[in-house]
Amino acid sequence: MQPHYDTTSEIPPSCPVRGKVKLYGPQFGSDIEGTYEYLRSLAPITPVDIAPDVEVELVTSYDAALQVLQNPTTFVRDSRRWNALNEGRVPQDSPALPMMGYRPNALFADGARHARLRQAVTESLATINELQLARQVQQSAGYLLSRFGAHGQADLMADYAGPLPLLVFSDLFGCPPEIGDRVIAGISGIFAGTPGADEILGAALMELIALKHQAPGTDLTTRLIEHPAQLTDEEVLHQLVTLLSGGTAPLTAAIGTATALYLSEDWPQGLSVEDAVAQTLWKYAPIANYAAHYPTHDVDLDGITLRAGDPVLISFAAANTDPKLALHREQLSAKAHLAFGAGPHACPAKDPAVMIVIRAVEALLNQLPDVETRIAFTSLPWSEAPWSRSPITIPIRFTPPAAPAATPVAPQAAEAVRPSVSPAAPAASRPAHAAHHAKAGLFSRFLAWTRGE
Repeated sequence: MQPHYDTTSEIPPSCPVRGKVKLYGPQFGSDIEGTYEYLRSLAPITPVDIAPDVEVELVTSYDAALQVLQNPTTFVRDSRRWNALNEGRVPQDSPALPMMGYRPNALFADGARHARLRQAVTESLATINELQLARQVQQSAGYLLSRFGAHGQADLMADYAGPLPLLVFSDLFGCPPEIGDRVIAGISGIFAGTPGADEILGAALMELIALKHQAPGTDLTTRLIEHPAQLTDEEVLHQLVTLLSGGTAPLTAAIGTATALYLSEDWPQGLSVEDAVAQTLWKYAPIANYAAHYPTHDVDLDGITLRAGDPVLISFAAANTDPKLALHREQLSAKAHLAFGAGPHACPAKDPAVMIVIRAVEALLNQLPDVETRIAFTSLPWSEAPWSRSPITIPIRFTPPAAPAATPVAPQAAEAVRPSVSPAAPAASRPAHAAHHAKAGLFSRFLAWTRGE
């Protein structure tokens, strides 16, 4: 059934008033795929409202998305070109500004500056030890499972998929406990729209950068500081923010979706967790609509005129499910989806990201072998925001696991060597003096748990 919008399908795609679909709110959240189907019926590129009074051109065609993503000469990322913003037509409190407003990082850079910043990020990420990262994920999973395992029920999103990437990234950054707490509070507050969250995150990361200047480690923060590109402290700060924002929320969405998909009644027996993750990246792209590009001049694309300086967003979710792909899907690589983008701005951490999601889902299934969702996959409530394709809640139930015999080990942030990680313990088996850490933040409590406190 075609969804109802405040527009009419009889308006020709070339008409200036075509489209005007709202890509946010209850109507969008309740019929996301129907929205994309409707937009495709209008044109491969259609104007939508990404937020109140914020219009963008949305690319829903796979082929058109590639033309934009792979043409950095005509389509640039520097949002200081944004016409409506420069003309004062974007509300200053718009939820689109934190996502689309200019920041001095690789995401919004072009040309030589982008190449310099991206090289620093990619080469720093390349120093991550895959085995060590896998252990970080398993240990983070063990801690989170210890918090709710004894209860026999939990919300997969709030209790597991949400905090797990935050713990992993705080560890990768080499955060000491108190700074890690503030980093997590800051980035969580930004996603929740909490006033002052930007300042909390910025102050915590600047303190971390100063600390790493004095006492370098083997962490990502130190790698960025010491990279031959000679990033300023402000540049290091903004690359860390990009890694946090571009990594944590999409990983949360992917972990939750892939787990729910794997546990669904319709999931074919014999298919693996890796298959569920791949299906998630194709059909439920965690970064759904993003990557604003700005034409450097008026350009015609698929019969649509895109004006210089007007934002063109890529709907990774719609492009991945473009019906035209079915005609030649067999010839496409299994990794040909656009969940991680394409072209010069493609995600530099896609391989570690996939590994984190797979390991997180496997850790949950291994520790809770009879876990099941309490809501059918087809009935899951999805985020009403345009940016992420993420379930809001996934209630699960399971038999509480038995307590393990071994004690977990300290993570990298405590400058300890990582042996094999022990399975998770239910909350009841942890020391009774846990109240000592009640006022500590998530990362402090995690580090205390790894030390057996």
